[in-house]
Amino acid sequence: MSKTWNTTAAGRVSAVLAGVLVLISLGGCDRLPWFGSKQAAQGGMTPEVQVMAMQPQRVVFTTEIAGRTAPFRIAEVRPQVSGIIQSRNFEEGADVTEGATLYQIDPATYQAEYDSARAALARAEANVLPLRLKRNRFKDLISVSAVSKQEFEDADAALKQAVADVAVQKAAVKTAAIRLDYTRVNAPISGRAGLSTVTAGALVTANQAEALTTIQQLDPMYVDVTQSSTEMLRLRRAMASGQLKADAGQAVVRLTLEDGTPYAHEGRLQFTDVTVDRSTGMVTLRAIFPNPDKELLPNMYVRAELVEGVSETAMLAPQRAVLRDANGNASVYIVTADNKIVQRPVKVSRTSGDKWIVTSGIEPGERIVIEGLQRIRPGASVRVVEAPGASAPSPAPDAGTPAGGAVAG
Repeated sequence: MSKTWNTTAAGRVSAVLAGVLVLISLGGCDRLPWFGSKQAAQGGMTPEVQVMAMQPQRVVFTTEIAGRTAPFRIAEVRPQVSGIIQSRNFEEGADVTEGATLYQIDPATYQAEYDSARAALARAEANVLPLRLKRNRFKDLISVSAVSKQEFEDADAALKQAVADVAVQKAAVKTAAIRLDYTRVNAPISGRAGLSTVTAGALVTANQAEALTTIQQLDPMYVDVTQSSTEMLRLRRAMASGQLKADAGQAVVRLTLEDGTPYAHEGRLQFTDVTVDRSTGMVTLRAIFPNPDKELLPNMYVRAELVEGVSETAMLAPQRAVLRDANGNASVYIVTADNKIVQRPVKVSRTSGDKWIVTSGIEPGERIVIEGLQRIRPGASVRVVEAPGASAPSPAPDAGTPAGGAVAG
């Protein structure tokens, strides 16, 4: 039986060897991985990656911040004398010009005061002439001792008192004229009038707490936004170190309205507050916009895009090429001159479209891997394919919000 088994096993081995020889003769041993050449084997195992050569680019840094519109000028109209409203002389919601009469207060009482003051002035002026003549006559007589010195001094004092009475009455006439003029409540500024809180026949009092109406100048219009003091310090340090530079020609602010449509007119940053809000840590920025069509109304919610500065040597890496470890540290895969993979730690600051702005870790001309990251590891050899258009820098993009989230608005 043992002899029979050995004969059967030997026959099977012979059959397997014969099959192998047939395969070798038909296909050639170079088609089998265990008989192939070393070069072919390496060619089949080397992963293929797409790379992009890093080149400095010009980037305009912008930040989008939420804000509110505010009128260029605002005036609350209040009466300066008491009385009954005779008429309202404007349409609510209409534009009014500076100096136009908005309300007429009953002037009868103030007209009487004015007339009385003018009469008192005329009487005071009438008293001056005889006293002046008497004083001049006594001056001539005292030289010949026809009157006493005391009589001359009394006449001189009476004249001066009469002249002072004239000055007092002139001031009273001016005061009465002002109060009479205040019965016409005029617009202090040009702008759009709001709702009226009184109607004809209402009693108003001087300097009352409630405004009769409010006038707001809507062209131009302010937009107030806030930026964190931390972000402002970062920008100032970047400019001081030369990483960024101010671009006066780009000091423009663009608006997006609350319905998502862009505002047609560009504005300019006009004012930066010098005080940090202690409760929020924010600094107020104010921009001014033309508003010829009155599209912007007070207290509208908008988003303002602010130009912060310009970097002439920004390095942009696609977001998919930047890896993060468990601690959040960023790195990229670099392909060396001999097509070896090196993992390089980098620092990124903010995004620009679909790219990270790399502040350190990459030199100009170095190639980073942008496709095939799952098939490589540090130290491995790769076959390099240049990504389409990767070597040519794109037009100067606008940098968006800082890394780690948008600036609070």
